[in-house]
Amino acid sequence: MRARAERVLERLHEGYPNSKTALDWETPFQLLIATMLSAQCTDVLVNKVTPSLFAAYPTPERMADAAQEHLQDLVKRTNFFRNKSKNMLLTAIRIRDVFGGEVPCKMEDLISLPGVARKTANCVLGTAFGIKVGVVVDTHVGRIARRMGFTKQMDPVAVEKDLVKVFPQEDWVYLSHSWIDHGRAICTARRAKCSECHMAQICPRRVEGVSS
Repeated sequence: MRARAERVLERLHEGYPNSKTALDWETPFQLLIATMLSAQCTDVLVNKVTPSLFAAYPTPERMADAAQEHLQDLVKRTNFFRNKSKNMLLTAIRIRDVFGGEVPCKMEDLISLPGVARKTANCVLGTAFGIKVGVVVDTHVGRIARRMGFTKQMDPVAVEKDLVKVFPQEDWVYLSHSWIDHGRAICTARRAKCSECHMAQICPRRVEGVSS
Protein backbone atom coordinates (compact mmCIF):
# COMPACT_ATOMS: atom_id res chain seq x y z
CA MET A 1 0.00 0.00 0.00
CA ARG A 2 2.82 2.42 0.84
CA ALA A 3 4.53 1.67 -2.47
CA ARG A 4 1.33 2.42 -4.36
CA ALA A 5 0.91 5.62 -2.36
CA GLU A 6 4.36 6.71 -3.51
CA ARG A 7 3.42 5.99 -7.13
CA VAL A 8 0.22 7.99 -6.71
CA LEU A 9 2.21 10.94 -5.38
CA GLU A 10 4.59 10.74 -8.33
CA ARG A 11 1.67 10.92 -10.78
CA LEU A 12 0.05 13.74 -8.81
CA HIS A 13 3.22 15.82 -8.89
CA GLU A 14 3.39 15.27 -12.65
CA GLY A 15 -0.20 16.28 -13.22
CA TYR A 16 -0.64 18.93 -10.53
CA PRO A 17 2.79 20.35 -9.69
CA ASN A 18 1.46 23.61 -8.25
CA SER A 19 -1.62 22.51 -6.34
CA LYS A 20 -2.71 24.83 -3.57
CA THR A 21 -5.93 25.95 -1.95
CA ALA A 22 -8.38 27.64 -4.29
CA LEU A 23 -9.42 30.06 -1.54
CA ASP A 24 -8.07 33.60 -1.68
CA TRP A 25 -6.34 34.72 1.53
CA GLU A 26 -3.48 36.86 2.79
CA THR A 27 -3.32 36.08 6.52
CA PRO A 28 -4.03 33.01 8.66
CA PHE A 29 -7.16 34.75 9.96
CA GLN A 30 -8.46 35.31 6.45
CA LEU A 31 -7.79 31.68 5.53
CA LEU A 32 -9.59 30.55 8.67
CA ILE A 33 -12.66 32.64 7.89
CA ALA A 34 -12.67 31.66 4.21
CA THR A 35 -12.44 27.99 5.13
CA MET A 36 -15.32 28.34 7.57
CA LEU A 37 -17.39 29.94 4.81
CA SER A 38 -16.52 27.17 2.36
CA ALA A 39 -18.55 24.56 4.25
CA GLN A 40 -21.37 23.40 1.96
CA CYS A 41 -20.33 26.12 -0.49
CA THR A 42 -18.01 26.39 -3.49
CA ASP A 43 -14.63 28.07 -3.23
CA VAL A 44 -15.56 30.19 -6.24
CA LEU A 45 -18.50 31.71 -4.39
CA VAL A 46 -16.47 32.19 -1.21
CA ASN A 47 -13.87 34.12 -3.20
CA LYS A 48 -16.62 36.42 -4.45
CA VAL A 49 -17.81 37.08 -0.90
CA THR A 50 -14.55 37.56 0.98
CA PRO A 51 -13.12 40.70 -0.70
CA SER A 52 -15.80 42.96 0.77
CA LEU A 53 -15.77 41.00 4.03
CA PHE A 54 -12.00 41.32 4.50
CA ALA A 55 -12.02 44.94 3.37
CA ALA A 56 -14.38 45.72 6.24
CA TYR A 57 -12.96 43.26 8.77
CA PRO A 58 -9.37 42.26 7.93
CA THR A 59 -8.35 41.27 11.47
CA PRO A 60 -9.84 39.43 14.45
CA GLU A 61 -9.94 42.68 16.40
CA ARG A 62 -11.97 44.44 13.72
CA MET A 63 -14.35 41.53 13.23
CA ALA A 64 -14.82 41.08 16.99
CA ASP A 65 -16.37 44.56 17.08
CA ALA A 66 -18.67 43.90 14.14
CA ALA A 67 -22.44 43.68 14.31
CA GLN A 68 -23.52 40.15 13.49
CA GLU A 69 -26.20 41.56 11.19
CA HIS A 70 -23.53 43.24 9.06
CA LEU A 71 -21.45 40.07 8.86
CA GLN A 72 -24.59 38.19 7.93
CA ASP A 73 -25.33 40.65 5.16
CA LEU A 74 -21.81 40.37 3.75
CA VAL A 75 -21.87 36.55 3.56
CA LYS A 76 -25.55 35.99 2.80
CA ARG A 77 -24.81 34.41 -0.57
CA THR A 78 -23.20 31.41 1.15
CA ASN A 79 -25.19 28.49 2.55
CA PHE A 80 -26.05 28.62 6.26
CA PHE A 81 -24.95 32.25 6.34
CA ARG A 82 -26.71 33.01 9.62
CA ASN A 83 -24.88 30.30 11.53
CA LYS A 84 -21.61 31.10 9.78
CA SER A 85 -21.82 34.79 10.64
CA LYS A 86 -22.50 33.91 14.28
CA ASN A 87 -19.50 31.57 14.42
CA MET A 88 -17.26 34.08 12.65
CA LEU A 89 -18.08 36.73 15.23
CA LEU A 90 -17.60 34.38 18.19
CA THR A 91 -14.35 33.06 16.72
CA ALA A 92 -12.99 36.57 16.22
CA ILE A 93 -13.89 37.47 19.81
CA ARG A 94 -12.19 34.34 21.16
CA ILE A 95 -9.05 34.94 19.09
CA ARG A 96 -8.91 38.51 20.38
CA ASP A 97 -9.63 37.72 24.03
CA VAL A 98 -7.99 34.32 24.50
CA PHE A 99 -5.21 34.16 21.91
CA GLY A 100 -4.04 37.77 21.87
CA GLY A 101 -5.36 38.50 18.40
CA GLU A 102 -3.33 35.75 16.74
CA VAL A 103 -4.80 32.65 15.11
CA PRO A 104 -3.53 29.73 17.21
CA CYS A 105 -1.29 27.18 15.54
CA LYS A 106 -2.21 24.12 17.60
CA MET A 107 -4.98 21.69 16.73
CA GLU A 108 -6.53 21.70 20.20
CA ASP A 109 -6.68 25.49 20.23
CA LEU A 110 -8.13 25.79 16.75
CA ILE A 111 -10.94 23.32 17.35
CA SER A 112 -11.88 25.29 20.47
CA LEU A 113 -13.02 28.09 18.16
CA PRO A 114 -16.76 28.19 17.36
CA GLY A 115 -17.51 26.57 14.00
CA VAL A 116 -14.02 25.12 13.59
CA ALA A 117 -13.75 21.33 13.28
CA ARG A 118 -10.75 19.17 12.46
CA LYS A 119 -10.97 19.63 8.67
CA THR A 120 -10.83 23.42 8.95
CA ALA A 121 -8.07 23.24 11.55
CA ASN A 122 -6.03 20.92 9.32
CA CYS A 123 -6.43 23.33 6.42
CA VAL A 124 -5.26 26.33 8.43
CA LEU A 125 -2.37 24.50 10.08
CA GLY A 126 -1.08 23.00 6.84
CA THR A 127 -1.68 25.87 4.44
CA ALA A 128 -1.14 28.94 6.61
CA PHE A 129 1.50 27.62 9.01
CA GLY A 130 3.07 24.70 7.14
CA ILE A 131 2.31 22.41 10.08
CA LYS A 132 1.47 18.94 8.80
CA VAL A 133 -0.64 17.21 11.44
CA GLY A 134 -3.17 15.50 9.18
CA VAL A 135 -4.91 15.32 5.83
CA VAL A 136 -7.82 17.58 4.93
CA VAL A 137 -10.60 15.19 3.91
CA ASP A 138 -13.33 16.93 1.96
CA THR A 139 -15.78 15.24 -0.40
CA HIS A 140 -13.19 15.06 -3.22
CA VAL A 141 -10.46 13.55 -1.05
CA GLY A 142 -12.81 11.02 0.53
CA ARG A 143 -14.21 9.97 -2.83
CA ILE A 144 -10.79 9.51 -4.47
CA ALA A 145 -9.37 7.70 -1.43
CA ARG A 146 -12.19 5.17 -1.66
CA ARG A 147 -12.01 4.80 -5.42
CA MET A 148 -8.28 4.23 -5.29
CA GLY A 149 -8.59 1.64 -2.56
CA PHE A 150 -6.86 3.50 0.27
CA THR A 151 -9.90 3.34 2.54
CA LYS A 152 -13.39 1.92 2.79
CA GLN A 153 -14.48 4.47 5.37
CA MET A 154 -17.11 7.15 4.85
CA ASP A 155 -16.41 9.22 7.96
CA PRO A 156 -13.79 11.91 7.15
CA VAL A 157 -11.84 11.37 10.37
CA ALA A 158 -11.66 7.63 9.69
CA VAL A 159 -10.56 8.30 6.10
CA GLU A 160 -7.84 10.61 7.40
CA LYS A 161 -6.56 7.94 9.77
CA ASP A 162 -6.21 5.49 6.88
CA LEU A 163 -4.42 8.00 4.66
CA VAL A 164 -1.84 9.11 7.20
CA LYS A 165 -0.80 5.48 7.65
CA VAL A 166 0.38 5.12 4.05
CA PHE A 167 1.27 8.60 2.77
CA PRO A 168 4.44 10.39 3.97
CA GLN A 169 3.81 13.23 6.40
CA GLU A 170 5.68 15.74 4.27
CA ASP A 171 3.07 15.20 1.53
CA TRP A 172 -0.11 15.39 3.63
CA VAL A 173 -0.91 19.01 2.73
CA TYR A 174 -0.04 18.55 -0.94
CA LEU A 175 -2.07 15.34 -1.12
CA SER A 176 -5.23 17.18 -0.11
CA HIS A 177 -4.73 20.05 -2.54
CA SER A 178 -3.83 17.81 -5.50
CA TRP A 179 -6.66 15.34 -4.92
CA ILE A 180 -9.11 18.23 -4.68
CA ASP A 181 -7.81 19.49 -8.04
CA HIS A 182 -8.05 15.95 -9.45
CA GLY A 183 -11.54 15.50 -8.05
CA ARG A 184 -12.74 18.67 -9.71
CA ALA A 185 -11.10 17.99 -13.08
CA ILE A 186 -11.09 14.21 -13.59
CA CYS A 187 -12.34 12.01 -10.74
CA THR A 188 -15.63 13.84 -10.43
CA ALA A 189 -18.58 12.81 -8.28
CA ARG A 190 -20.89 12.30 -11.23
CA ARG A 191 -18.50 10.34 -13.41
CA ALA A 192 -14.88 9.32 -13.11
CA LYS A 193 -13.14 10.22 -16.39
CA CYS A 194 -10.80 7.25 -16.25
CA SER A 195 -9.85 7.51 -19.94
CA GLU A 196 -8.35 10.94 -19.19
CA CYS A 197 -6.73 10.02 -15.88
CA HIS A 198 -2.95 9.85 -15.62
CA MET A 199 -3.35 7.56 -12.59
CA ALA A 200 -5.66 5.02 -14.25
CA GLN A 201 -2.92 2.43 -14.62
CA ILE A 202 -2.37 2.28 -10.86
CA CYS A 203 -5.99 2.71 -9.79
CA PRO A 204 -7.80 -0.46 -8.70
CA ARG A 205 -11.12 0.98 -9.86
CA ARG A 206 -10.56 2.38 -13.31
CA VAL A 207 -13.97 1.65 -14.78
CA GLU A 208 -15.70 4.80 -15.97
CA GLY A 209 -18.81 5.77 -14.08
CA VAL A 210 -17.75 4.55 -10.64
CA SER A 211 -19.90 6.50 -8.20
CA SER A 212 -18.62 5.45 -4.79
